[in-house]
Amino acid sequence: MMKIAVSGKGGVGKSTIAAGIALTIARRGGSVLAVDADPDANLADALGIPRAAQGSIVTIARHRELVEERTGAKAGEYGQIFKLNPTVSDIADDYAYAHRGVSLLVLGAVKGGGAGCACPESSLLRALVQDLVLRRDETLVMDMEAGIEHLGRATVRGVTALVVVVEPGMRSVETVKRIVAMAAEIGLARIAVVVNKVRSDDDERYLRESLPGLDIAASFPFSDRLLASDRDGVAVIDGMDDGMRARLEALVDFLEGKYS
Repeated sequence: MMKIAVSGKGGVGKSTIAAGIALTIARRGGSVLAVDADPDANLADALGIPRAAQGSIVTIARHRELVEERTGAKAGEYGQIFKLNPTVSDIADDYAYAHRGVSLLVLGAVKGGGAGCACPESSLLRALVQDLVLRRDETLVMDMEAGIEHLGRATVRGVTALVVVVEPGMRSVETVKRIVAMAAEIGLARIAVVVNKVRSDDDERYLRESLPGLDIAASFPFSDRLLASDRDGVAVIDGMDDGMRARLEALVDFLEGKYS
């Protein structure tokens, strides 16, 4: 089973690509767990989950009772003794929201600290990500923040590939380079780049020349239709034309062929 982490600068279409991969695999009959690990969580929108239903989705880091039960410490407080390896194996089954063959789990952010803070919430999230990557028997697609903060050396051996999304622009390219460097520090070398929002041959040439030595797994053109689907709350694959869906299918084929 593939374990895919999707990263990139904010606004490049990271959640669009993550949702597209998850929905495509589910449509093929695979069992898929999609994890929103971005503090600016919007994977539910990209999956097409209605806004009215999103209110019932539990954000793990904000579930005070769960955090306190599993870690043995008060949520939101520092300087406490708490469990570094809390029990987490049942969380995905109990708290994921099922939609179109994809189960969505929203991790959320640790208020006031960040993913690396020494606090009960962070301990729970780290243990949960490790369990999802190393022990769950299904395809995992993680929508990361602009980096790989939720991954560590303990989990990296279970990650099939890091998919980094980039759009034409220097800031986006520099973010990719930082992510690649961070990945190398923890031993994650299986990296695939997805070029997105391309408007011209010059855009694609610029990105390929700016990122030498990296696998370009797929290229997606800029799409007004996708923008409209986001506005209308439609799942990303429903907002794609046939050509875009074919590119998405080819991306999944590439990932399965090279990294399975």
